[in-house]
Amino acid sequence: MRIPVIAAVVLAAAGTAAALSAQSLQPRQPIGPRASLVVEATSADARREAWARHQQMARESPLADLAWRAVGPRLQGGRIETVAVAPGRTSTIYAGAGIGGVWKSINNGTTWTPIFDKEATTSIGSIAVAPSDPNVVWVGTGEVLMARSSYAGFGVYKSTDAGATWTHMGLTDSHHISQVLIHPTDPNRVWVAAIGRLYSENEERGVFRTSDGGKTWQRTLYVNARTGAIDLALDPSSPDVLYASMWDRSRKAWGHVPNGPGSGAYKSTDGGATWTLLGNGLPSGANVGRIGLAIARSNPKVVYALVDNYTPLGSTSDRVGGEVYRSDDAGASWRKVNAEPVATGWDFCLIQVAPDNENVVYLPNNRFMASENGGRTFRQIQGTLVHLLPHGSTVLHLDQHDLWINPANGDHMLLGNDGGLHLSYDRGASWLHLNNIPIGEFYAVSVDMDTPYNIYGGTQDNAALFGTSRQTLADDRGDQWTHVYLDQWGGGDSYFTYRDPSDKDVFYYEHQFGDLRRKRMSTGRTESIAPRAPRGQPAYRTNWMTPFFFSAHEPRTMYYATERLFTSPDRGDTWTAISPDLTSAPPAQGNVPWGTLTSVSESPLRSTLLYTGADDGRLHVTRDGGTTWTRIGESLPERWISRVVASRHDEATVYVTLTGYRYNEFAAYIYVSRDYGQTWTSLAGNLPPEPINVVGEDPTDARILYVGTDSGVYASVDRGVTWMSLRGSLPTIPVHDLVVHPRESDLVIATHGRSIYVADITGVRARR
Repeated sequence: MRIPVIAAVVLAAAGTAAALSAQSLQPRQPIGPRASLVVEATSADARREAWARHQQMARESPLADLAWRAVGPRLQGGRIETVAVAPGRTSTIYAGAGIGGVWKSINNGTTWTPIFDKEATTSIGSIAVAPSDPNVVWVGTGEVLMARSSYAGFGVYKSTDAGATWTHMGLTDSHHISQVLIHPTDPNRVWVAAIGRLYSENEERGVFRTSDGGKTWQRTLYVNARTGAIDLALDPSSPDVLYASMWDRSRKAWGHVPNGPGSGAYKSTDGGATWTLLGNGLPSGANVGRIGLAIARSNPKVVYALVDNYTPLGSTSDRVGGEVYRSDDAGASWRKVNAEPVATGWDFCLIQVAPDNENVVYLPNNRFMASENGGRTFRQIQGTLVHLLPHGSTVLHLDQHDLWINPANGDHMLLGNDGGLHLSYDRGASWLHLNNIPIGEFYAVSVDMDTPYNIYGGTQDNAALFGTSRQTLADDRGDQWTHVYLDQWGGGDSYFTYRDPSDKDVFYYEHQFGDLRRKRMSTGRTESIAPRAPRGQPAYRTNWMTPFFFSAHEPRTMYYATERLFTSPDRGDTWTAISPDLTSAPPAQGNVPWGTLTSVSESPLRSTLLYTGADDGRLHVTRDGGTTWTRIGESLPERWISRVVASRHDEATVYVTLTGYRYNEFAAYIYVSRDYGQTWTSLAGNLPPEPINVVGEDPTDARILYVGTDSGVYASVDRGVTWMSLRGSLPTIPVHDLVVHPRESDLVIATHGRSIYVADITGVRARR
């Protein structure tokens, strides 16, 4: 995750706040929701019941056979969280996407097949193949990257037929599993490192083991309800010897504490039955964060630890940072070996050792670093990059997540990162980018009126793209998608993406926290056009995914949201604030902006009617173009507003969806008001309790609604009274955005992990 740096000029930014009606003025709140707000995380039993309802609705849907068409893209790859290779069959590769399922190749990555699409989650943390039986494959779900957008898993799964079928083996409330290890000779002995819930405390975290193939589990290493197991290593010379690292951390929507006194490294000499905290040179205490571990296969007495150290340096804001420690006596004593700083962080703390040389150490973190002198100094591994498909970056993508090294051949590597999967046979001197898996993590989607129409969207760490709606994914075809912006690293995070309504050569896209750009494609000229606070004033608070859009009534008019709503009459050259702060205005901030607008909607029927929704649950309306604002929806749950949508069919009707994702709450919150937000009615009805990301109307009929949830898509033909599943051939996947094409009978969805899908909704409309 990064913000690309380009030369840009801010053309203009200004604005005076409009008046706010008296009833919307509220006292300032501390960081986060009001102190009295208590949200109970959803239990494992409730999640299992929700998944059962999801499956039942899919089976019983009148459109159970709905065919979804995957249209890509796949050229940019996507987040590969974990890689495993069948022992003795190096051409058989399993790749786990952060939120895109498990993919299998039997031809060394030439082609791939998804093999985990119908399970309760496609968020993958770890894959392991039994060394004694290549048909036994375990998957630990819930990605390891503890980011704000990391989806919870559903425990562990086992296959005894090389991934053809799967059985759920428990640990549902572990949410995120960082490592699964299988005994070298007994496939029934398995160890699991469970991180636990992302946004709340829980007990099902730590190190677990089973000796009966997952029928029963023992938790053998536990610190407290906020400390999870982040790494696990098995001694190749003695399977009774294991090392584990525990990570004390806490995340809220407005900030992350990446260190704590529970962090530390442990060792077991009895197969994980008991554990001893390691010290004698390793740092400890409240300033210790994530720890990565690695054992040298060529000399198992050599053990490395990569420590993310938050000890402050003097009175400055600097900290110690990444430190490499080495033990030459199997963990009995440690010494720091890096003579120069090494970059690390809570999301990148991986370390590996070459199987044939105890002094060759790899740090596949934000950048891929290597040491040939036992960790004293490091150089960046870049290598020559060759693409299976065109249009990729020229160097290795940033943000590495897993490195598999062939235990029998240290030259043979597989590297998973935010750009996909990379293959090397020369120890990283050159790489083949296997960017042929459609696992784009899209945040938003829009369409145009060309024939055939084009699809536009922004992705996690792979920039903004557009492509034809007639794309089909086939191994013998190219990829008909184009990056709006692409840097040497593969592109940054992008969100809402639009083509200018009156100039097809001009595109608008954004990066993190509202970094809005305007680009003329024919020349490549790019301008930064986001509004900026006046000199001497605090910077505007902008959401990770900052709302902006063009007016439906005036093609040169744009809207942009911070804690205020801005409008531009000249496509972003100048800006004027048309509201004051429409959030709870927290007087203090965490390390992530809080008190930001997350959704804005302009009525397609009246240009002066606008709604705003915020991360703190505040909802406002103006009916006079921003002169006065009224707070509405105070009876609604105090949750992150994922979408507010003004009806295209009735001026007084507005829809709102909210999500408890950031409280580990799995519930369906969707409401409608038919009087401009004065009163509200729940439309959750028979929906399964899945967080809802988006709601949209069918342009042809006010009775038809669509919602995208963290697990799929649903439709209603009776104004939201009842819902039917549109799962059909779709994998289990979060749907972050959707749009019904105004001309075609197509529903286009942006999935966060499987790129873009299109479905013919003639069957939905026929059921009116």
